[in-house]
Amino acid sequence: MKRIFLIVLCTIGFSAVAQTTTLTLKDAVSYALVNKADAKKAKLQVENSEYKIQEVRSRALPQISANGNLTYNPVIQTTVIDGAGFGAPGTTIQAAFGQKWTSTAGVSLTQAIFDQSVFTGLRAAKSTREFYQINDQLTEEQVIERVANNYYSVYVQKERLVLLDSNYVNTTKVRDIVKGQFDNGLAKKIDLDRIVVKMSNIDTERQQIKNQIALQENALKFYMGMPIETQIDMPKEEFEVSPVAFTQEPNIENRTEYLILKKQEELLVLNKKAVQAGYYPTLSLTAGYNYIGQGPEMPWFAKPSKGVYWSDFSAIGLNLHVPIFTGFGTRAKVRQADVEIRSLQEDIKDTKLSLDLDYRNAITQINNNLVTIENQKENMRLATEILSNTKNNYLQGLASLTDLLDAENASLEAQNNYTRAVLNYKIAEISLIKSKGELKSLIK
Repeated sequence: MKRIFLIVLCTIGFSAVAQTTTLTLKDAVSYALVNKADAKKAKLQVENSEYKIQEVRSRALPQISANGNLTYNPVIQTTVIDGAGFGAPGTTIQAAFGQKWTSTAGVSLTQAIFDQSVFTGLRAAKSTREFYQINDQLTEEQVIERVANNYYSVYVQKERLVLLDSNYVNTTKVRDIVKGQFDNGLAKKIDLDRIVVKMSNIDTERQQIKNQIALQENALKFYMGMPIETQIDMPKEEFEVSPVAFTQEPNIENRTEYLILKKQEELLVLNKKAVQAGYYPTLSLTAGYNYIGQGPEMPWFAKPSKGVYWSDFSAIGLNLHVPIFTGFGTRAKVRQADVEIRSLQEDIKDTKLSLDLDYRNAITQINNNLVTIENQKENMRLATEILSNTKNNYLQGLASLTDLLDAENASLEAQNNYTRAVLNYKIAEISLIKSKGELKSLIK
């Protein structure tokens, strides 16, 4: 039984380890681009654009259809005609034309010869495909940015938990010292109580941080399209700070956000031309071949002996449509399309300014955060040194417990400030990479 129990424990332990995934930022981004619904949907839109092109192209191809009908006329309409044509001048004859039963079957063809809207639609369909391809790139960049920012946020919370765990261990050691002093009558009970309260506060904060880590990890997995139950671990080297080498100013017109707006402008221009096609005439070819059967009985499978006769007929023609006056409806649509173009052009100007602002701000934040990181490094060194000296002084009776607790708080705060500064730097780094249009470099 003991042997079986050990085997079960080993199996459970192995499964738990197997489910833990070491996740670098590159791994997280690559996983998201394959599994996140947003990325998948953007690729489906690219695929769907091909079908839209086929739909528009079909308007330029021949349209062939088959038709058939069966009609029964209970009462045949009569027509009044002059009897002179039938040798009875001065009289009128009421004659019925047609048969009780009529059936027709045939094939018809329509081919557009000139239709400006069809030609414009073909150009628009190809531009639509390019629009969705650019949109796919933009969606991938948005997925990368969300995953990267959340990845670093999770790491910061984990670092905060490490600091709190370390602080809890150190405070426990101080508690043990104070308890020993109290047991020997060298410390007051209030001093021991203060240490116990501080440990309780640290433990409470640890629980809160653990909860935040769980929530932010779940958010990260959601943005990646990863099952929530997956256990992840993050390598420490992913959070190292390496100063960015600033290259020449990026070309805003190569940014995906700008390109997609320019493609929208192109589509709106084509839409305006499609509306203007309403001013142009259209010309189409029509052709049809039919077979008709008539008689007093249902024509299907009936023979001439029963008075049913079948005959064929066909027609070929050209249809010309020339718009002359449409009540100014076409002109109004053209002007609406023009307003949409001018409105988008304003968005393009504003977007160029916004993208340039993002680049400038990212550089400023990078520089400021580098200075902050260096300052916080020095603060951590000084806070650690002060804590060490204060602890020694306390043990020698040269410092109060308040001084020791204050030094511990200052050390923890300095370490948290450093961690936050690194997070701000990493987020600014992502913003800079985005402003240069190089987010995909994170997966290379």
